[in-house]
Amino acid sequence: MAIEIERKFLVTGDGWRAAAHEVVPMTQGYLNDIAAMDEAAAGSRMKASVRVRIAGERAWLNLKSRELGHTRQEFEYPIPVKDGRALLALCVGGLVDKRRHLVRVDGHLWEVDEFLGDNTGLVVAEIELSSADEAFELPGWAGAEVTDQPRYYNLALASRPYSGWSAAERHPGS
Repeated sequence: MAIEIERKFLVTGDGWRAAAHEVVPMTQGYLNDIAAMDEAAAGSRMKASVRVRIAGERAWLNLKSRELGHTRQEFEYPIPVKDGRALLALCVGGLVDKRRHLVRVDGHLWEVDEFLGDNTGLVVAEIELSSADEAFELPGWAGAEVTDQPRYYNLALASRPYSGWSAAERHPGS
C-alpha cells in the first residue's frame, strides 16, 4: 500500500523564488463528486478522491484517501497525456491550475504551489516526509501550517476556489 506523508504550509513573501530550481505548470481536476467534500465532518461516504493531473508533458491518474492530516493512502498511475486531456473534460467542479516550484532546503524537496485562475493569490508549500516524525527545517518563507485544514486541499479548491473565500477564511486559524 502506498502511503503519503505530507505537511502543508502557507507561504509568506517571495524568498523561495530565487531558490526554485524547476517550475512545472499543472492542471488537475477530480472525476468523483467533489461536492461530497463539504460533508467530510459529517462522515461522507466518499472515501477517496480520484484526480487526473497533467504536469508539463506528463499525466497521471491519482487516488487519495480522504483522511484529514498528514498521512493518507495514495496511488498514482502514469497515463498518456491525450487520455489525461480527455479525462480533464470529464471532471466535476472546476479545474485547478498552478505552477509548481521545486525548492531544495537542507536535503528536503519542497513543492511551492502558486495557484492561478480562480485560486490566484494562494501560495502553499508542501513537503513529503518518509515518516510522520521526520525532522525538517522550516524555511523562513513557510508560514502557518494548514495540513489539517481541508479548505486548502486541491480537492476543495476545485469546488470552492480561493477567490470565493471571505477575509476570515483566508486566515488559517479561522
